Amino acid sequence: MNAMTTGMFAGLLLGVAAAAGGFGGFLVALGLGALGWLVAGQLAGELDLRAAVRGRERD
Repeated sequence: MNAMTTGMFAGLLLGVAAAAGGFGGFLVALGLGALGWLVAGQLAGELDLRAAVRGRERD
C-alpha cells in the first residue's frame, strides 16, 4: 500500500469514527478521505498541490 492509499483509509476511518451514520456522516467520511489522500500525496511527492493552487501566472 502506498502513502496515498494509507492516507485515504485513515481519513475514511476518522470520518466514520467522527460522524457515524446518515448522509451527513457519509459526506464527512468522504471529505476526510479525500483530504487524507491529498495530504498523503503531497507528503509522498506524488502530487503538487502548490501548482494546482497557484493557477496560471500572468505576464
